[in-house]
Amino acid sequence: MSLAVGDTVLKHGIILAPMAGVTDLPFRLLCREQGCEMAVTEMVSAKAILYGNKNTGELLRTDPDEGPVAVQLFGSDPDIMGEIGARLSEGPYAAVDVNMGCPVPKIVNNGEGSALMRDPKKAEAVLTSMVKACKKPVTVKFRKGFNDKSVNAVEFAKMAESCGAAAVAVHGRTREQYYSGQADWDIIRRVKEAVKIPVIGNGDIFTARDGKRMLEETGCDGIMVARGAKGNPWIFRELVHFLETGEELSPPAPEERREMILRHGRMLAEFKGERAAMREMRGHMAWYTKGMPHSASLRSQINQVESLEDMVRLLEERI
Repeated sequence: MSLAVGDTVLKHGIILAPMAGVTDLPFRLLCREQGCEMAVTEMVSAKAILYGNKNTGELLRTDPDEGPVAVQLFGSDPDIMGEIGARLSEGPYAAVDVNMGCPVPKIVNNGEGSALMRDPKKAEAVLTSMVKACKKPVTVKFRKGFNDKSVNAVEFAKMAESCGAAAVAVHGRTREQYYSGQADWDIIRRVKEAVKIPVIGNGDIFTARDGKRMLEETGCDGIMVARGAKGNPWIFRELVHFLETGEELSPPAPEERREMILRHGRMLAEFKGERAAMREMRGHMAWYTKGMPHSASLRSQINQVESLEDMVRLLEERI
């Protein structure tokens, strides 16, 4: 089995999902080392790029070592999305992905993200404009529907296919669910049965066994790991190994976990400066150490970390 998005062919179709505040360049590089085949940037506003917002530069940075990476855009103006999509498709990205699934109120209230699932005509105009303007494949990520009363992922996928989208990624939750409850994998299966373009399944992949089960139960062409990768870049090597051999790998030893946190912190400090990096690493360290003995007291210590020196000391003392 393999997944093709335009000219990019992934052996197992294992992708790191876009996550705001998580899938920056350092984290994508670490996931790539562990076997991730493709990653998606944090979502970036088309309007922010258009108006030259200085924060977009960091979000758009890539590195040759990270392998194929898609850039994820959000917005709802077909002309702006087409113009910025065209500009980005000149860059180092394998695909331009459109966010039509983000549930965050400030995005939705602006008519963007998952709000577009309530306005398929607008979504169609955005995708048509982008496919026409972009030299790279255009993909789209969306949800099961906006709420339980409007489950329209199948129709939405057919619309995306008719616009010329190269692939769709489906998160098996509604916007109203956010990340609660269980992801509905059956909707992913139904989308897969309804369209000919590749379908990527997303939602509740926390172990290698989950990933294989999603592929088997839905027939999807690839899987997108989101929260299952937080503090756990090893999930990608576990997925590859399990898909190839049927064997489950042991979790990383404490020394390997400590080394990964240290590398992550150093890479982030180099990328964003030490102060900003250490504030961000507090969240990452909480994910890396989840489930460890005395994790509540450890978490309060993590929240005191201000410098690389503090981080190194804490890792030596506690992990």
